[in-house]
Amino acid sequence: MLASLQVAETRAARRKGLLGQDGVDGALLLRPARSVHSIGMRFPIDVAWLDSNLTVLRTARLPRHRITRPVWRAQSIVEAEAGAFARWSLVVGDQLELQD
Repeated sequence: MLASLQVAETRAARRKGLLGQDGVDGALLLRPARSVHSIGMRFPIDVAWLDSNLTVLRTARLPRHRITRPVWRAQSIVEAEAGAFARWSLVVGDQLELQD
Protein backbone atom coordinates (compact mmCIF):
# COMPACT_ATOMS: atom_id res chain seq x y z
CA MET A 1 0.00 0.00 0.00
CA LEU A 2 2.68 2.53 0.95
CA ALA A 3 5.46 3.37 -1.47
CA SER A 4 7.76 4.45 1.33
CA LEU A 5 7.55 4.82 5.09
CA GLN A 6 9.78 6.80 7.38
CA VAL A 7 9.77 5.75 11.03
CA ALA A 8 10.18 8.27 13.85
CA GLU A 9 10.92 6.41 17.08
CA THR A 10 13.10 8.90 18.94
CA ARG A 11 11.63 11.84 20.83
CA ALA A 12 13.48 14.29 18.56
CA ALA A 13 12.31 12.56 15.37
CA ARG A 14 8.69 12.45 16.58
CA ARG A 15 8.81 16.11 17.60
CA LYS A 16 10.09 17.14 14.16
CA GLY A 17 7.72 14.87 12.25
CA LEU A 18 6.85 16.46 8.91
CA LEU A 19 7.63 20.03 10.01
CA GLY A 20 9.63 22.03 7.50
CA GLN A 21 8.65 19.82 4.57
CA ASP A 22 6.61 20.96 1.59
CA GLY A 23 5.09 17.51 1.15
CA VAL A 24 5.77 13.85 1.76
CA ASP A 25 6.15 10.91 -0.58
CA GLY A 26 4.66 7.99 1.30
CA ALA A 27 4.06 8.34 5.02
CA LEU A 28 5.61 8.82 8.45
CA LEU A 29 5.07 6.38 11.32
CA LEU A 30 5.35 7.94 14.78
CA ARG A 31 5.81 5.47 17.59
CA PRO A 32 4.93 5.65 20.34
CA ALA A 33 2.24 8.30 19.80
CA ARG A 34 -1.39 8.93 20.75
CA SER A 35 -1.89 12.45 19.39
CA VAL A 36 -0.28 14.81 16.88
CA HIS A 37 -0.39 18.43 15.82
CA SER A 38 -0.02 20.30 12.56
CA ILE A 39 1.13 23.60 14.05
CA GLY A 40 3.69 25.09 11.70
CA MET A 41 2.93 22.55 8.97
CA ARG A 42 2.92 23.69 5.34
CA PHE A 43 0.18 21.29 4.24
CA PRO A 44 -2.81 19.40 5.71
CA ILE A 45 -2.29 15.76 6.63
CA ASP A 46 -4.17 12.49 6.92
CA VAL A 47 -3.73 10.85 10.33
CA ALA A 48 -4.32 7.20 11.29
CA TRP A 49 -4.16 6.01 14.87
CA LEU A 50 -2.93 2.41 15.19
CA ASP A 51 -3.09 -0.14 18.01
CA SER A 52 -0.23 -2.44 19.01
CA ASN A 53 -1.07 -4.77 16.09
CA LEU A 54 -0.94 -1.86 13.60
CA THR A 55 -4.71 -2.03 13.15
CA VAL A 56 -6.26 1.31 12.19
CA LEU A 57 -8.42 2.55 15.07
CA ARG A 58 -9.36 5.93 13.68
CA THR A 59 -8.53 8.24 10.77
CA ALA A 60 -8.89 11.98 10.29
CA ARG A 61 -7.83 14.77 7.99
CA LEU A 62 -5.97 17.39 10.00
CA PRO A 63 -5.87 20.93 8.59
CA ARG A 64 -2.80 23.08 9.21
CA HIS A 65 -2.32 24.54 12.70
CA ARG A 66 -4.49 22.05 14.60
CA ILE A 67 -4.01 19.58 17.48
CA THR A 68 -5.69 16.18 17.78
CA ARG A 69 -7.13 14.72 20.94
CA PRO A 70 -5.34 11.61 22.17
CA VAL A 71 -6.70 8.20 21.19
CA TRP A 72 -5.83 6.28 24.35
CA ARG A 73 -5.77 2.80 22.75
CA ALA A 74 -3.36 4.01 20.07
CA GLN A 75 0.27 2.95 20.19
CA SER A 76 1.41 4.68 17.00
CA ILE A 77 0.27 7.11 14.33
CA VAL A 78 0.72 7.28 10.57
CA GLU A 79 0.83 10.71 8.94
CA ALA A 80 0.58 11.29 5.19
CA GLU A 81 -0.32 14.14 2.87
CA ALA A 82 -4.05 14.87 2.87
CA GLY A 83 -5.77 12.67 0.32
CA ALA A 84 -3.26 9.82 0.55
CA PHE A 85 -5.52 7.57 2.64
CA ALA A 86 -8.31 7.88 0.06
CA ARG A 87 -5.85 6.96 -2.72
CA TRP A 88 -4.68 3.97 -0.70
CA SER A 89 -8.23 3.03 0.38
CA LEU A 90 -7.08 3.05 4.02
CA VAL A 91 -10.00 2.67 6.43
CA VAL A 92 -10.67 1.86 10.09
CA GLY A 93 -10.07 -1.83 10.71
CA ASP A 94 -7.27 -2.23 8.16
CA GLN A 95 -4.17 -3.91 9.55
CA LEU A 96 -0.89 -2.48 8.28
CA GLU A 97 2.28 -4.47 7.77
CA LEU A 98 5.80 -3.09 7.91
CA GLN A 99 8.31 -4.58 5.49
CA ASP A 100 11.99 -3.86 4.99
